[in-house]
Amino acid sequence: MKRNPAVAGTFYEAEADTLKKRIEWCFHHKLGPGKIPEIGDERRLKAAIAPHAGYIYSGPVAAHTYQAIAADGFPETFIILCPNHTGMGSGISMMPEGEWITPLGSVKIDEELATELLEASEIIDIDESAHLGEHSCEVHLPFLQYFNQDFKIVPICMWMQDLETAKEIGNAITNASKGKDVLIIASTDFTHYEPAEVAYKNDQKVLEAIISLDENRMYERIYQYNVSMCGYGPVAASIIAARGLGATRGRLLKYATSGDMTGDNSSVVGYASAILE
Repeated sequence: MKRNPAVAGTFYEAEADTLKKRIEWCFHHKLGPGKIPEIGDERRLKAAIAPHAGYIYSGPVAAHTYQAIAADGFPETFIILCPNHTGMGSGISMMPEGEWITPLGSVKIDEELATELLEASEIIDIDESAHLGEHSCEVHLPFLQYFNQDFKIVPICMWMQDLETAKEIGNAITNASKGKDVLIIASTDFTHYEPAEVAYKNDQKVLEAIISLDENRMYERIYQYNVSMCGYGPVAASIIAARGLGATRGRLLKYATSGDMTGDNSSVVGYASAILE
């Protein structure tokens, strides 16, 4: 199956040339990393966290994640964990075969790894419907394709985001990924539609738990401070999987809000880029 882009022309540009220019704008923006990195070959990273709003809002923050990924070197496969915004599909939905199309080309699904993940967990379902209109996996692909066309993905969409579910998904990823060249991307935005000072204060408390690789404390702080983070399940699963694959620390690369882009700080969305290594 070919999964055609759902948000090209809205979240990012629909034409290849203008999309590449937008990605370069993200890197050179004052909130971005300031330069476009060269591709490295260390491959130390186990997981990364990136936002998924429209590029004009969260693209410069997301560019910090992709700078780190590019500088570290591309894996063979990205497992992309995203929340379910559409309500379509099952609790945990995987698209196990086919390819995803963007204006920059196509990306194939790693069917072998997808099969092993399905065997490693009883709660992951084969369900393409959750992915057809979902933006929070798709928006990461053009950033990756800008640097490299030779990689595969396994997209997993999480409607169920409780801690027990995240633990099962994280452990399944660990078991299926050992001995393979894999990097996990957790797709999330942080506080939604609060004043900027509230978003910053509460999001920092959650981010402290994330970079400490402490998924339990992350959930505690989300509940304690009522943080409207949309992809907490994907982040928790990524922490668990990354730790199982040898990660010992996290690093926050950049935090900003939509208010930093628009100038309106009365009601913002928080964005963060981080890596687990």
